[in-house]
Order: sequence, then C-alpha cells, then structure tokens
Amino acid sequence: MEVRVRFAPSSTGRLHIGGVRTALFNWLFARHHRGKFILRIEDTDRKRSTKESIADILESMKWLGLEWDEGPYLQMDRLKIYKKYGDKLLEEEKAYFCYCTPEELKDRRRKGAYRYDGRCRNLTEEQKRKYTRQGRKPALRLRSPSTGKTILNDIIRGRIEFENKLLDDFVLLKSDSVPTYNFACIIDDVLMKITHVIRGEDHLSNTPRQILVYQALGFELPEFTHLPLILGSDHTPLSKRHGAVAVSQYKEMGYLPQALINYLALLGWGTPESKQLFTREELIERFSLEHVSRNPAVFDPKKLEWLNGHYLKETDPEEITDLVIDYLKKNELLLGEIDPEKRRWIERIVGTVGERLKYIGQIIDYAGFFFTEKITLDKKAKEKFLREEIKPFLKEVKEKLSELEEFKEKEIEKIIREELEVFKLKPKIGAQAIRVALTGQTISPPLFETIELLGKERTIERLKKVL
Repeated sequence: MEVRVRFAPSSTGRLHIGGVRTALFNWLFARHHRGKFILRIEDTDRKRSTKESIADILESMKWLGLEWDEGPYLQMDRLKIYKKYGDKLLEEEKAYFCYCTPEELKDRRRKGAYRYDGRCRNLTEEQKRKYTRQGRKPALRLRSPSTGKTILNDIIRGRIEFENKLLDDFVLLKSDSVPTYNFACIIDDVLMKITHVIRGEDHLSNTPRQILVYQALGFELPEFTHLPLILGSDHTPLSKRHGAVAVSQYKEMGYLPQALINYLALLGWGTPESKQLFTREELIERFSLEHVSRNPAVFDPKKLEWLNGHYLKETDPEEITDLVIDYLKKNELLLGEIDPEKRRWIERIVGTVGERLKYIGQIIDYAGFFFTEKITLDKKAKEKFLREEIKPFLKEVKEKLSELEEFKEKEIEKIIREELEVFKLKPKIGAQAIRVALTGQTISPPLFETIELLGKERTIERLKKVL
C-alpha cells in the first residue's frame, strides 16, 4: 500500500507555526515511507478566506522546502463533487433537509440548547413544501445514530470511545450548498486516497462525526493520528500574545528555513537519545509516529534562536552577507546597487558582529547604526556616559581623529588610548562615551574597528553633533 498523507490548511490567515508543524510531520512521514504528500487548501469559509492567505501558505511551504507531490487542491473548485455525495446520502435516507433558519438556531442556543434537537428529521412532504413556500433554503444534515458508541483507534492515543447520544445531526451542506469542514474533508480524503490523517489535537472532537460520515458512505477509515498541541511559555495555546507565530514572520526576521524545520521537528517528537541537531535527510530517515508524544509541546523562542545561531555559524560567510544585504534592502536601509567595494564593507560589518548574530534581523540591533545617518541615543546610556565632564575628552578625540590621514583601526586605537591617558579616564568610561556618541548604544562590535568602518566623515559628524 502506498502511503498518502495531506496537509489541509484553511486560507483564513498566514500559515501558523502549529499548522506548519503538522505539515512537517505529514511531509516527513510521507518521505520516510516513500509515499505522497498532498496539499489541499480548505477555502470554504467565504467571509474570511483570502487569496493573500493562500499565497502566504504556498510561499511559506516553498521557503521551508516542504514540496508537495499533488495539489494544491481548492475546495471551492470541488462543490459539485460534494453535492453528488450529499445527494447520495439524501437518496439513501442517511441525511435529511433541515429548514431551520440561522436566527432560529441561534435563539435555541441562547436558551441553552447545546446541540441540534432533530426537529426536521421526520418532516412530512407538506411541511417541506410549506417551508419552501416561505422561501427557506434547507441545509443537509446527517442522520446520526442516537445510541451506541463511535470508536477511534488513534496511533498516538490508542482507543477512544465517543457516546453517539452526544453527537447531534450535524450539517453536511449549508443552505448555499457549500460543504462544512466535517463533510468536505472526508470526501476529499477518500477521493485523494489518503491513508493516514495526521493533524492537530484540536481536531479530535471532529473525528467521531467524520467517522460517522465514512460509515454512512461505506468508505474505509484511514489511520488517524492527532498531534499534541503547541503551547506558549505560559502553557496556554500558542497565539499572537506569545510573539511571532506565522512562518512568514520568521522568514521576515531572518531565520533560516533549515533551523525552523529542525526546531519544529522537536516539538512533540524526538529520538531515544534526545538528539537535537538533524539534517533534513536524518529527519526523514528517523521520523516515526510512534515517537510522537501525547503531551503538549512548549514553544521556546530562545531555543529556536539558539538553534538558528548554530546554523548561521555553519553557513558560508558569503551567504550570510547575501542574507544581510537582502534583509537591509527589504527594510529600506540599503538603496541602489551594491558595488564590490560596498559589499566588502558590509562583509566586514557582518564579520565584526560575528557569532552574536542569532538571526539575520539582529544585524539592526548590533550594527544598525552603520546603515543610517540618524541615530537615536539610548536614554540611559546618554545619562550615564555623556555627562558634561566628558566633553573636553570627546572634543580632543574629535580633533585628533579629524587630523588623521590614514583612517585605520591601529591609528584610531593609538589616538584614543593616548587621550584616555591624558585625561586619566578608564576605558569603560571614555571608550563607552565614544561608543554611545557614535552608535547610540553601549553595545557594538569592537570600537576601533567600528570607527574605521563608520568612516572619518561620519565619525567626526556624529562627535560634533553630540558635543
């Protein structure tokens, strides 16, 4: 049997970290078993679904290297298929038309009804005609069994039993003939020959209803696996309040796709020896659903940052420079063409930051002052280091640096050290005052190299402004 899995995100927003973890586990499972990975976009929420969301999903998947073998399929292109199977259930009296209006259903819920009461289950033909004359457009509901149990055998969680009396006659096709999630995904999974449904734990409550649809249509069940939730640091479901949660945000911040893949693989899955660093090939070779935990995984941004920093250390400096240039251009900190001389300058800046760079976006934190004419002085740094008594020292440094013909690191260091001696200042006071004056902050690459890279004209101009 060929293994066939799918990733089926809804197109109502950017691709979420939780969603892409599900995509990754499906992709790894397919590649491990030399099967097929299918991409399907569930776009039936017409109010919230957007083309921008679909574009974000596809771009994020491509960036991560999660290539699909079939698709992307769009559910709104398949409405005739769902109607065909809805008609089949109606003809076999396994489904029925419900004429209740959204307002009536909402009013009953407000009065305490937690599920549909089945009042349209056995309407007479005359009652149906009456509702039709009133202009009511019916939805199609499944005749769910009211007794017995629905059994789910989950690869991770084992056997789970659901009481059928707690499952209502849920809607299959809405009054506008658009399918609900619990109907469309079953028809698609069957026709796409999905053998394993691997999805988030949040879908567990949908599964008994979906099993009833499989059974009503006489379809064989796939293998089900429900992955653990991803929680934030406060152990609540991961959301925007925990920081960046969209894949494209991490791309924009300058994370590497291989680092994100490695980290996401560790959210709920692991090896017996707790190995942390994996190549893509190693993940494919070693991945199995049996080693997926039932317990929620906690998303740790610091661990992701550390992991990305490791991958950056392993990346060729030329490539890192390319990534930095691309990042700066997107953030409008570099304009125009980058000639060889300017590229070498940027390479040197990247080199001075060194291993402190954990993701490309941090180039702004450590070296952003190189790429702007206007710097903002950190308030605390200004109060601590740019006091009135430091002015004579800064003025003398400015004068001596302006006289330098060879504006190089060694000559710059010699002048500053001499002036520290003359004014009897400790480096942590005098040198920090220069650093704050030139960069606006107390942390920067090595000071003398920073001054050389900043250049004579900009160095003198910034010292003048501070004075």
